[in-house]
Amino acid sequence: MCVVSVEKARGLQTACTTPVAEGMIVETESEAACETRQFVLEMLLTDHPNDCMTCEVNGDCKLQDLVYDYGVEWPEPNGRRHVYPIDPDPNPFVFIDLNKCILCSRCVRACEEIQNRDVWSFAFRGFETKLVAGTDQPMLDARCESCGQCVAYCPVGALYDKMSVGLGRPNQVEKVRTTCSYCGVGCNFDLNVRNGEIVRVTSAEDAPVNGMALCVKGRYGYDYVHHRDRLTRPLVRAKWLPDVEERVTEGEWTLVEVAEKRAEPTVSGNGAIAGDAFIETDWGTALDVVAGKFAKEKQAQGGDAFSVFASAKCTNEENYLFSKFTRQVLGTNSIDHCARL
Repeated sequence: MCVVSVEKARGLQTACTTPVAEGMIVETESEAACETRQFVLEMLLTDHPNDCMTCEVNGDCKLQDLVYDYGVEWPEPNGRRHVYPIDPDPNPFVFIDLNKCILCSRCVRACEEIQNRDVWSFAFRGFETKLVAGTDQPMLDARCESCGQCVAYCPVGALYDKMSVGLGRPNQVEKVRTTCSYCGVGCNFDLNVRNGEIVRVTSAEDAPVNGMALCVKGRYGYDYVHHRDRLTRPLVRAKWLPDVEERVTEGEWTLVEVAEKRAEPTVSGNGAIAGDAFIETDWGTALDVVAGKFAKEKQAQGGDAFSVFASAKCTNEENYLFSKFTRQVLGTNSIDHCARL
Protein backbone atom coordinates (compact mmCIF):
# COMPACT_ATOMS: atom_id res chain seq x y z
CA MET A 1 0.00 0.00 0.00
CA CYS A 2 2.99 2.31 0.42
CA VAL A 3 4.20 2.19 -3.20
CA VAL A 4 4.72 5.54 -4.94
CA SER A 5 5.91 6.74 -8.33
CA VAL A 6 9.37 8.31 -8.39
CA GLU A 7 10.35 10.25 -11.50
CA LYS A 8 13.06 8.48 -13.56
CA ALA A 9 12.89 5.42 -11.31
CA ARG A 10 12.17 2.00 -12.77
CA GLY A 11 8.75 0.81 -11.61
CA LEU A 12 7.02 1.75 -8.37
CA GLN A 13 9.05 2.35 -5.23
CA THR A 14 8.20 1.61 -1.61
CA ALA A 15 7.87 4.89 0.26
CA CYS A 16 8.90 3.29 3.56
CA THR A 17 12.33 2.06 2.36
CA THR A 18 13.38 4.22 -0.62
CA PRO A 19 16.19 6.64 0.40
CA VAL A 20 15.63 10.33 -0.22
CA ALA A 21 17.81 11.83 -2.97
CA GLU A 22 18.56 15.36 -4.11
CA GLY A 23 15.95 16.60 -6.58
CA MET A 24 13.72 13.55 -6.17
CA ILE A 25 10.18 14.03 -7.49
CA VAL A 26 7.59 11.73 -5.87
CA GLU A 27 3.97 11.27 -6.89
CA THR A 28 1.94 9.52 -4.21
CA GLU A 29 -1.35 9.22 -6.09
CA SER A 30 -0.17 8.30 -9.58
CA GLU A 31 -2.38 6.08 -11.72
CA ALA A 32 0.04 3.15 -11.43
CA ALA A 33 0.30 3.49 -7.65
CA CYS A 34 -3.47 3.64 -7.20
CA GLU A 35 -4.03 0.61 -9.47
CA THR A 36 -1.48 -1.37 -7.45
CA ARG A 37 -3.16 -0.44 -4.18
CA GLN A 38 -6.54 -1.43 -5.57
CA PHE A 39 -5.10 -4.81 -6.56
CA VAL A 40 -3.58 -5.35 -3.10
CA LEU A 41 -6.87 -4.50 -1.43
CA GLU A 42 -8.79 -6.82 -3.72
CA MET A 43 -6.40 -9.67 -2.90
CA LEU A 44 -6.84 -9.01 0.83
CA LEU A 45 -10.62 -9.15 0.47
CA THR A 46 -10.50 -12.54 -1.27
CA ASP A 47 -9.53 -14.05 2.09
CA HIS A 48 -11.31 -11.72 4.49
CA PRO A 49 -14.69 -12.29 6.18
CA ASN A 50 -17.50 -10.19 4.76
CA ASP A 51 -19.01 -9.49 8.18
CA CYS A 52 -18.60 -5.74 8.59
CA MET A 53 -22.21 -5.50 9.76
CA THR A 54 -21.36 -7.44 12.94
CA CYS A 55 -17.67 -6.62 13.29
CA GLU A 56 -16.57 -4.88 16.50
CA VAL A 57 -14.38 -2.34 14.65
CA ASN A 58 -16.89 -1.39 11.96
CA GLY A 59 -16.35 2.34 11.47
CA ASP A 60 -12.82 2.26 12.88
CA CYS A 61 -11.20 -0.20 10.46
CA LYS A 62 -8.23 0.85 8.32
CA LEU A 63 -8.96 -1.84 5.73
CA GLN A 64 -12.57 -0.70 5.48
CA ASP A 65 -11.49 2.91 5.01
CA LEU A 66 -8.96 2.06 2.29
CA VAL A 67 -11.42 -0.13 0.39
CA TYR A 68 -13.88 2.76 0.48
CA ASP A 69 -11.30 5.39 -0.54
CA TYR A 70 -10.04 3.34 -3.51
CA GLY A 71 -13.48 2.14 -4.63
CA VAL A 72 -12.70 -1.57 -4.45
CA GLU A 73 -15.64 -3.94 -4.91
CA TRP A 74 -15.90 -7.13 -2.88
CA PRO A 75 -14.59 -9.98 -5.07
CA GLU A 76 -16.40 -13.28 -5.63
CA PRO A 77 -15.09 -15.87 -3.11
CA ASN A 78 -13.84 -18.43 -5.64
CA GLY A 79 -10.40 -19.27 -4.19
CA ARG A 80 -9.07 -20.86 -1.01
CA ARG A 81 -9.90 -19.16 2.26
CA HIS A 82 -8.61 -19.58 5.76
CA VAL A 83 -10.94 -20.87 8.46
CA TYR A 84 -9.36 -20.39 11.87
CA PRO A 85 -11.05 -21.01 15.25
CA ILE A 86 -12.30 -17.77 16.78
CA ASP A 87 -10.72 -16.70 20.07
CA PRO A 88 -8.76 -19.89 20.75
CA ASP A 89 -6.46 -18.27 23.33
CA PRO A 90 -7.40 -18.52 27.04
CA ASN A 91 -5.89 -15.15 27.97
CA PRO A 92 -8.42 -12.88 29.71
CA PHE A 93 -7.81 -9.66 27.76
CA VAL A 94 -7.12 -10.11 24.02
CA PHE A 95 -9.79 -11.48 21.68
CA ILE A 96 -8.25 -13.16 18.60
CA ASP A 97 -9.86 -13.75 15.19
CA LEU A 98 -7.13 -14.71 12.73
CA ASN A 99 -9.69 -14.92 9.93
CA LYS A 100 -9.56 -11.11 9.82
CA CYS A 101 -5.76 -10.83 10.04
CA ILE A 102 -4.19 -9.18 6.98
CA LEU A 103 -0.58 -10.05 8.00
CA CYS A 104 0.41 -6.39 8.20
CA SER A 105 2.85 -7.10 11.10
CA ARG A 106 1.86 -3.96 13.04
CA CYS A 107 1.21 -6.01 16.16
CA VAL A 108 4.54 -7.80 15.71
CA ARG A 109 6.44 -4.52 15.45
CA ALA A 110 4.56 -2.87 18.32
CA CYS A 111 5.30 -5.78 20.64
CA GLU A 112 8.95 -5.97 19.56
CA GLU A 113 9.92 -2.33 19.14
CA ILE A 114 7.76 -0.60 21.76
CA GLN A 115 7.05 -3.21 24.45
CA ASN A 116 10.25 -5.24 23.87
CA ARG A 117 8.38 -8.49 24.57
CA ASP A 118 8.60 -10.25 21.16
CA VAL A 119 5.39 -12.18 21.76
CA TRP A 120 4.01 -12.06 18.21
CA SER A 121 5.60 -13.39 15.03
CA PHE A 122 4.66 -15.09 11.76
CA ALA A 123 4.85 -18.84 11.31
CA PHE A 124 4.74 -21.09 8.23
CA ARG A 125 4.99 -19.82 4.65
CA GLY A 126 2.97 -18.79 1.63
CA PHE A 127 -0.78 -19.15 1.98
CA GLU A 128 -0.27 -20.97 5.30
CA THR A 129 1.43 -17.95 6.91
CA LYS A 130 -0.32 -16.95 10.12
CA LEU A 131 0.18 -14.83 13.22
CA VAL A 132 1.35 -16.81 16.26
CA ALA A 133 2.30 -16.04 19.82
CA GLY A 134 5.72 -17.40 20.74
CA THR A 135 6.12 -20.81 19.14
CA ASP A 136 2.41 -21.06 18.34
CA GLN A 137 1.47 -21.25 22.00
CA PRO A 138 -0.90 -19.39 24.37
CA MET A 139 -0.08 -15.71 24.74
CA LEU A 140 0.66 -15.83 28.46
CA ASP A 141 3.08 -18.72 27.90
CA ALA A 142 4.84 -16.55 25.31
CA ARG A 143 5.76 -13.85 27.88
CA CYS A 144 2.75 -11.62 27.10
CA GLU A 145 2.20 -8.99 29.80
CA SER A 146 -1.34 -8.16 28.61
CA CYS A 147 -0.61 -4.52 27.84
CA GLY A 148 -2.94 -4.53 24.82
CA GLN A 149 -0.43 -2.70 22.63
CA CYS A 150 -1.07 -5.19 19.82
CA VAL A 151 -4.81 -4.46 20.00
CA ALA A 152 -4.17 -0.72 19.84
CA TYR A 153 -2.20 -1.07 16.60
CA CYS A 154 -4.28 -3.74 14.87
CA PRO A 155 -5.89 -2.02 11.84
CA VAL A 156 -8.71 -4.56 11.57
CA GLY A 157 -10.65 -6.73 14.05
CA ALA A 158 -8.11 -9.55 14.28
CA LEU A 159 -7.04 -8.48 17.77
CA TYR A 160 -9.58 -6.81 20.03
CA ASP A 161 -10.23 -6.17 23.72
CA LYS A 162 -11.98 -9.28 25.05
CA MET A 163 -13.70 -7.40 27.90
CA SER A 164 -15.38 -5.10 25.36
CA VAL A 165 -16.74 -7.59 22.83
CA GLY A 166 -20.42 -6.90 22.15
CA LEU A 167 -20.61 -3.82 24.37
CA GLY A 168 -20.46 -1.07 21.76
CA ARG A 169 -18.90 -0.13 18.44
CA PRO A 170 -17.02 3.12 17.73
CA ASN A 171 -20.10 5.05 16.58
CA GLN A 172 -22.06 3.99 19.67
CA VAL A 173 -19.66 5.26 22.33
CA GLU A 174 -18.62 8.66 23.61
CA LYS A 175 -14.90 9.12 24.22
CA VAL A 176 -13.85 10.96 27.37
CA ARG A 177 -10.17 11.84 27.82
CA THR A 178 -8.85 11.20 31.32
CA THR A 179 -5.70 10.41 33.30
CA CYS A 180 -5.00 6.94 34.68
CA SER A 181 -5.54 6.65 38.43
CA TYR A 182 -3.26 3.69 39.08
CA CYS A 183 0.10 5.44 39.45
CA GLY A 184 1.80 8.82 39.24
CA VAL A 185 3.16 8.53 35.69
CA GLY A 186 0.17 10.45 34.31
CA CYS A 187 -0.81 8.34 31.30
CA ASN A 188 -3.75 9.68 29.29
CA PHE A 189 -6.35 7.55 27.54
CA ASP A 190 -9.93 7.69 26.32
CA LEU A 191 -12.77 6.13 28.24
CA ASN A 192 -15.32 4.69 25.79
CA VAL A 193 -18.67 5.34 27.48
CA ARG A 194 -22.02 3.92 26.43
CA ASN A 195 -25.25 4.42 28.39
CA GLY A 196 -23.32 5.93 31.27
CA GLU A 197 -20.93 2.98 31.68
CA ILE A 198 -17.31 2.47 30.62
CA VAL A 199 -17.17 -0.30 28.02
CA ARG A 200 -13.59 0.08 26.81
CA VAL A 201 -10.36 2.01 27.20
CA THR A 202 -8.49 3.12 24.06
CA SER A 203 -5.10 4.77 23.82
CA ALA A 204 -4.58 8.16 22.24
CA GLU A 205 -1.74 9.06 19.87
CA ASP A 206 -1.61 12.62 21.20
CA ALA A 207 -1.28 11.62 24.87
CA PRO A 208 1.76 13.67 25.98
CA VAL A 209 3.21 11.14 28.44
CA ASN A 210 2.46 7.71 27.02
CA GLY A 211 1.20 8.04 23.45
CA MET A 212 -0.40 4.72 22.46
CA ALA A 213 1.26 2.75 25.25
CA LEU A 214 -0.62 1.59 28.37
CA CYS A 215 0.00 -1.08 30.98
CA VAL A 216 -2.45 -3.89 31.76
CA LYS A 217 -3.97 -1.95 34.67
CA GLY A 218 -4.48 1.23 32.69
CA ARG A 219 -6.06 -0.49 29.69
CA TYR A 220 -8.08 -3.23 31.37
CA GLY A 221 -8.47 -2.31 35.03
CA TYR A 222 -11.46 0.01 34.66
CA ASP A 223 -14.26 -2.27 35.89
CA TYR A 224 -13.80 -1.11 39.49
CA VAL A 225 -15.53 2.15 38.53
CA HIS A 226 -18.93 0.44 38.38
CA HIS A 227 -18.35 -2.15 41.11
CA ARG A 228 -21.25 -2.38 43.55
CA ASP A 229 -18.90 -2.21 46.57
CA ARG A 230 -17.14 0.97 45.45
CA LEU A 231 -17.35 3.85 47.92
CA THR A 232 -18.39 7.10 46.31
CA ARG A 233 -18.90 9.17 49.49
CA PRO A 234 -16.96 9.23 52.79
CA LEU A 235 -18.07 7.00 55.70
CA VAL A 236 -17.65 8.22 59.29
CA ARG A 237 -18.34 6.42 62.56
CA ALA A 238 -21.55 7.61 64.17
CA LYS A 239 -19.82 8.30 67.49
CA TRP A 240 -17.66 10.97 65.85
CA LEU A 241 -20.55 12.96 64.42
CA PRO A 242 -22.76 15.53 66.17
CA ASP A 243 -26.56 15.20 66.07
CA VAL A 244 -26.16 12.01 64.05
CA GLU A 245 -29.60 10.46 64.65
CA GLU A 246 -31.41 13.70 63.89
CA ARG A 247 -29.47 14.30 60.67
CA VAL A 248 -29.98 10.70 59.51
CA THR A 249 -33.71 10.99 60.22
CA GLU A 250 -33.89 14.19 58.18
CA GLY A 251 -32.12 12.50 55.27
CA GLU A 252 -28.99 14.70 55.37
CA TRP A 253 -26.79 11.66 56.15
CA THR A 254 -27.30 7.97 55.44
CA LEU A 255 -26.76 4.94 57.67
CA VAL A 256 -24.64 2.44 55.70
CA GLU A 257 -24.32 -1.29 56.32
CA VAL A 258 -20.68 -2.37 55.92
CA ALA A 259 -19.71 -6.03 55.68
CA GLU A 260 -17.73 -6.56 58.88
CA LYS A 261 -18.12 -8.39 62.17
CA ARG A 262 -19.73 -6.14 64.73
CA ALA A 263 -19.77 -6.49 68.50
CA GLU A 264 -23.07 -4.63 68.55
CA PRO A 265 -25.93 -4.19 66.08
CA THR A 266 -26.09 -1.11 63.83
CA VAL A 267 -29.36 -0.02 65.38
CA SER A 268 -30.33 -0.89 68.98
CA GLY A 269 -33.74 -2.13 70.07
CA ASN A 270 -34.91 1.39 70.90
CA GLY A 271 -33.94 2.71 67.48
CA ALA A 272 -30.70 4.43 68.53
CA ILE A 273 -27.77 4.30 66.08
CA ALA A 274 -24.77 2.39 67.46
CA GLY A 275 -21.57 4.36 67.88
CA ASP A 276 -19.51 2.14 65.56
CA ALA A 277 -22.07 2.30 62.75
CA PHE A 278 -20.92 3.93 59.51
CA ILE A 279 -22.66 7.07 58.34
CA GLU A 280 -22.41 8.28 54.74
CA THR A 281 -21.68 12.00 55.01
CA ASP A 282 -20.38 14.84 52.85
CA TRP A 283 -16.68 15.51 52.30
CA GLY A 284 -16.68 18.71 54.36
CA THR A 285 -17.95 16.88 57.42
CA ALA A 286 -15.54 13.97 56.97
CA LEU A 287 -12.51 16.24 56.57
CA ASP A 288 -13.54 18.26 59.62
CA VAL A 289 -13.61 15.03 61.66
CA VAL A 290 -10.13 14.03 60.45
CA ALA A 291 -8.66 17.50 61.02
CA GLY A 292 -10.17 17.65 64.51
CA LYS A 293 -8.73 14.27 65.48
CA PHE A 294 -5.29 15.21 64.14
CA ALA A 295 -5.32 18.48 66.09
CA LYS A 296 -6.45 16.76 69.29
CA GLU A 297 -3.77 14.08 69.03
CA LYS A 298 -1.03 16.59 68.26
CA GLN A 299 -2.00 18.73 71.22
CA ALA A 300 -1.99 15.73 73.56
CA GLN A 301 1.02 13.77 72.27
CA GLY A 302 3.02 16.10 70.02
CA GLY A 303 3.88 15.77 66.35
CA ASP A 304 6.01 12.66 66.81
CA ALA A 305 2.86 10.69 67.60
CA PHE A 306 2.30 10.58 63.81
CA SER A 307 4.02 8.46 61.18
CA VAL A 308 2.94 8.62 57.54
CA PHE A 309 3.57 6.81 54.26
CA ALA A 310 3.43 8.45 50.82
CA SER A 311 2.44 6.50 47.73
CA ALA A 312 3.88 5.91 44.26
CA LYS A 313 0.28 6.03 42.99
CA CYS A 314 0.30 9.79 43.61
CA THR A 315 1.95 12.42 41.42
CA ASN A 316 5.18 14.14 42.40
CA GLU A 317 3.21 17.28 43.17
CA GLU A 318 0.83 15.41 45.47
CA ASN A 319 3.69 13.73 47.31
CA TYR A 320 5.40 17.10 47.71
CA LEU A 321 2.26 18.55 49.29
CA PHE A 322 2.00 15.46 51.50
CA SER A 323 5.57 16.01 52.67
CA LYS A 324 4.84 19.65 53.52
CA PHE A 325 1.67 18.65 55.36
CA THR A 326 3.58 16.05 57.38
CA ARG A 327 6.50 18.26 58.34
CA GLN A 328 4.78 21.64 58.75
CA VAL A 329 1.22 20.78 59.84
CA LEU A 330 1.63 17.52 61.74
CA GLY A 331 5.09 18.56 62.90
CA THR A 332 6.98 15.30 62.33
CA ASN A 333 9.75 14.02 60.07
CA SER A 334 8.51 10.43 60.31
CA ILE A 335 7.56 10.14 56.65
CA ASP A 336 8.47 7.35 54.23
CA HIS A 337 7.52 6.18 50.77
CA CYS A 338 6.14 2.85 49.60
CA ALA A 339 8.70 2.64 46.79
CA ARG A 340 11.47 2.08 49.37
CA LEU A 341 9.77 -0.90 51.04
